[in-house]
Amino acid sequence: MQATLGVTPYRIAWRSAFLLLVAMLLTGCGVNNLPTYDEQVKAAWSQVENQYQRRADLIPNLVETVKGFARQEQETLTAVVEARAKATSIQVDESILNNPEKLRQFQQAQGELSSALSRLMAVSERYPDLKSNQNFLALQSQLEGTENRIAVARRDFIAAVERYNTEIRTFPGRLWHSLLYSDMELRETFEATATDADQAPEVSF
Repeated sequence: MQATLGVTPYRIAWRSAFLLLVAMLLTGCGVNNLPTYDEQVKAAWSQVENQYQRRADLIPNLVETVKGFARQEQETLTAVVEARAKATSIQVDESILNNPEKLRQFQQAQGELSSALSRLMAVSERYPDLKSNQNFLALQSQLEGTENRIAVARRDFIAAVERYNTEIRTFPGRLWHSLLYSDMELRETFEATATDADQAPEVSF
């Protein structure tokens, strides 16, 4: 029966070896690069989200501490609270990566919060008792560390998006994109700012 159908153990083994060779060649030619880089973009974004959320979580305690020593700075304190509310009102799950406008809104809101925090830091210079308060010093240390982590997370996200977009635009990634991953689109990223540098901005109270 096998001879009649032209299927012999030798031919089966040959076909299996051929399919294995094709699979190995495809793997070596970067066929998996795009989904791999896409997952790296998502992982990098998760770190950005985590660090911004960490900063947002620190702000209520910071505002309350400053309020205890500088109630007359109500305008500055209110600006920080309102900027935080705006920044945290934007949905920041993975879907934002496919929505350039929303990503820009998120970046703008975080920038406004950074500016409000900078004004609050400047105000604190007028109050020596505040600057020597242990709770305030602890918050200062945590905020400094968070600002550093934000800078690193943003930089890593920008690098991951650049690698992913480059793969789509260049060979052989462009070929695999057209054949297998046409539903994967180019990603938007943060606009470059000073905070994307290796050295994070100093948080000085």
